[in-house]
Amino acid sequence: MNDWLYWITTGATIIAGFVITCGLAQTTVYLLQLLLAAMALSSRPPVARATLLWRRYSDVAPPVALVVPAYNEEMNVVESVRSLLSLEYPAYEVIVVNDGSRDATLDRLKEAYQLRLVTRPYEEALSHAPIRGIYASQLSNRLFVVDKDNGGKADAQNAGINVSRAPLFCVIDADSILEPDALLRAVHPFVDDPVRTIAVGGTIRIANGSEVSGGRVSNVRLPRKLLPLLQIVEYLRAFLMARLAWSRINTLMLVSGAFGIFRRREAVEVGGFTKGSMGEDLDFIVKLHRHMRDNDRDYRIEFIPEPVCWTEAPRSLDVLGRQRSRWQRGSLEVFFRYRSMLFNPRYGRIGFLGFGHIFLVDVIGPVIEVLGYILMPAFWLLGILALDYLLAFTALVFTYGVFISVMSLILEEVELRRFPRARDLVILTGAAVLENFGYRQINNYWRLKGMWQYARGGSEWGQMTRKGFAKQTK
Repeated sequence: MNDWLYWITTGATIIAGFVITCGLAQTTVYLLQLLLAAMALSSRPPVARATLLWRRYSDVAPPVALVVPAYNEEMNVVESVRSLLSLEYPAYEVIVVNDGSRDATLDRLKEAYQLRLVTRPYEEALSHAPIRGIYASQLSNRLFVVDKDNGGKADAQNAGINVSRAPLFCVIDADSILEPDALLRAVHPFVDDPVRTIAVGGTIRIANGSEVSGGRVSNVRLPRKLLPLLQIVEYLRAFLMARLAWSRINTLMLVSGAFGIFRRREAVEVGGFTKGSMGEDLDFIVKLHRHMRDNDRDYRIEFIPEPVCWTEAPRSLDVLGRQRSRWQRGSLEVFFRYRSMLFNPRYGRIGFLGFGHIFLVDVIGPVIEVLGYILMPAFWLLGILALDYLLAFTALVFTYGVFISVMSLILEEVELRRFPRARDLVILTGAAVLENFGYRQINNYWRLKGMWQYARGGSEWGQMTRKGFAKQTK
């Protein structure tokens, strides 16, 4: 009996040590990200006005094709396209790819922009589902709509890349709105370093609650509902801290599929976006890293905080849960597809830091965090863990989480200042504290659900219901 008790105690101690070690490793990574992000912001020049950007870059900015995959986006697609057609950029075209929508997405576009069928030759550089027809707008020579059989988001993006003719392409979700100068701000790394720069990502912000008119966010306001409010804090932490930090050391592993600019040549070389992938944006960036490293080519993938893309966040737990479970499946799918890169010296900091971060945060992170919530109280009840240690560890975890969230908000105020009212900052600070008590835990539940779905081979996308920009009030 004593032997069994000894081995149970020893095993529990080892598990507790592993959980605590992983938790401390995550804490260290997040603190380093915060430090790197602060350093990056402190070394950046002041944010230039749009008029100055136009004088500086309008004559040298390369042409860009905006590729907009759309599936059942009748609620937002007209406003989104209107925002794209009003961008302050000298040479660009908008290519909306209707990926076999079952709603009125194509009809809404036909009605709003007077589309007509045209013949537009294009290169079959990437494979995709058959194209039914290509439409041009009679109201704007910048707008083209590709109608194709359903093949998924990555498939639609590949079709848009084929139809595009510019050296750069920008992928943007059909439920998103770009700020007028976003493209001009995002493209400047391609102007300043045209040889090495192959991808640039911008900031994604949540439009819930804000007023949208004429294809632009005319009045930034906070949502009235708690769930979108918590997501605002979450997005601030993900973009202004994590991605800015990784960009600082050229180890950025994700350019959001909602807004990213890429060089077409490298995209074709790697075979475009992986069809059927749940995390096509993460997959694409990892493919680019692997391709450039395998061919010993010097390159940069950057994150620029100033260009802002506004999107609509889920308003219900069901929709948000499906989204987060899908994101988790996408992360696992990408990790195991490219697992040979993990800690592989050939890939340098990408293999050790970038892929190591994916392993720590996305692969084992949800399991470790949930185990911590369950095992630490259990070990205290069994007498394995002292009460003082349990309370200290719990206080550290929650205090640290609040600290990171609040610091991300401070970085946002220093850099972007998109919330002009002091009252908004007070509310967001409260949300930054509150998200650590319940919201973070339910997120881990959704991530574990995504892991279970991945283990079972689940591939369903899940219905993402939206209210639409024209009715943003909550």
